Amino acid sequence: MRTSPAVRAAALAATVTVLLPLTGCSGIGGKDTPDRSDSSPHAANAAAAPGPSDLASQQLEWHPCPAPSQAEGGGTTPSPLPGGAVWECSAMKVPLDYARPDGDTMELALVRAKAIDQKNRIGSLIFNFGGPGASGVATLPAFGTEYDKLRTRYDLVSFDPRGVGRSDGVKCENDKQLDARYEADGTPDDAAEEKIFTDDTKEYAAACERNSGRQLPFVGTTNAARDMDLMRQVLGDARLHYFGISYGTELGGVYAHLFPKNVGRSVLDAVVDPTEDIEQSSLGQAKGFQLALDNFAKDCADRGGACKLPGSTGAEVEQGVSDLLGRLEKAPIPGLGSRKLTQTLAITGIAAALYSKETWTLLEEGLDEADGGNGALLLALADSLNGRSDTGHYNNLAAANTAISCADSKERFTLEQTKAKLPAFREASPIFGDYLGWGLMTCTEWPVAGVWDHPDVSAPGSAPQLVIGNTGDPATPYKGAKAMVEALGQGVGVEMTYKGEGHGAYNSGNACVQKAVDGYLLNGEMPAPGTVCG
Repeated sequence: MRTSPAVRAAALAATVTVLLPLTGCSGIGGKDTPDRSDSSPHAANAAAAPGPSDLASQQLEWHPCPAPSQAEGGGTTPSPLPGGAVWECSAMKVPLDYARPDGDTMELALVRAKAIDQKNRIGSLIFNFGGPGASGVATLPAFGTEYDKLRTRYDLVSFDPRGVGRSDGVKCENDKQLDARYEADGTPDDAAEEKIFTDDTKEYAAACERNSGRQLPFVGTTNAARDMDLMRQVLGDARLHYFGISYGTELGGVYAHLFPKNVGRSVLDAVVDPTEDIEQSSLGQAKGFQLALDNFAKDCADRGGACKLPGSTGAEVEQGVSDLLGRLEKAPIPGLGSRKLTQTLAITGIAAALYSKETWTLLEEGLDEADGGNGALLLALADSLNGRSDTGHYNNLAAANTAISCADSKERFTLEQTKAKLPAFREASPIFGDYLGWGLMTCTEWPVAGVWDHPDVSAPGSAPQLVIGNTGDPATPYKGAKAMVEALGQGVGVEMTYKGEGHGAYNSGNACVQKAVDGYLLNGEMPAPGTVCG
């Protein structure tokens, strides 16, 4: 029986751990909103602030986990793990502002599964799945069986970072407004479209300030790193054992910079380049997604008649994709229900399917169906990346992503500056370049000032950390791993390479990668620097 587009796209839900600036039409700003930049030094100087010693002694109350909230993506109660172990949830108090540790607090949602071998338990292994904005409370149980070997000696633990999911999740626009936002043209072509684009960014920022103004100054990565050190203490661990994926590698690097002596066994997978600013990172993503599309198109063409897409070479397959997007800009096609597949949603759907080689078949099918006038599957793929459920509700991943990114980055691009950058983006990617280039305006006029050009992850004195780069990663290009190793400092980062496709290495299923990571985390056996798996 032919499955629905939503079911076919469901494999992507919660697997996308870096969000493209798919709100390229969601560059955020609020012209008339109050400036909260006086709060930004609090985040920048958080490491120097006194620690909340009373909060470090709090006792967590664990209970069986409920179903994920809508902000976390919705769904059903987490299934028991092999052997019958249940997922437990709790809440941990943290200071709203670490510069005022005795002031207001907020609660972070936590999830855990206890170690199987309690006698030889190492401690807690804390996961961050990226985004920024991904709910760890929803994601870890969804993929918990993939980490079950690590559960032999660790309590598997994750959390919703501040501003995410149940942890005082940032709220901006409602479902109806978000539907309109994601359908809108993310690559304006004339002055009239540019005005619509910039007005939309201002309206979005105003909504974020109106609905979540209290937490916006305090959701940055530095505070999240401070939260993890408090979590380490509350969980009773002398050192932080950590598994960071995608943006989680940036968070791990910032943690190591702030608390190098507290680093335990740490794995950074799908590595963000910590030396890049927003422009460089977005340009790198344009190149990364173009590389992934090139590889997809070549694979399709090499299969000859077995490929559903027209073209005998990769270039010809890609030309067909470009032609389809050009037609969609002029005339959207039927999608799901009354919703249409627009050019922007099609680009989003294509990007979503490039996060894993396993979903290339969905991309091929979706492009073929769209070429025939049925946009349902590409729209379902776009929904998976935008965080829209099949009931029409959105999680808060995109809102949290924007809030955290803009709390971190100082960069604020004007319309004129953005337009001047577009040629470089178009050269990097004929398909994704325009879209990612316009995404530079994501933080324009955001009501909270950012604190850095790029994160400082230098960590002299830290324990060694395993840093894994994937040569075909579209969202965090391979060169980020080497940059992270160099930025961490001599004797800290140990680079390992996975020659594969998709976003991330451990969850690719590659036996070589999993053996190396498991051996390090479980037995302390760090692979030799330069190890290559393929």
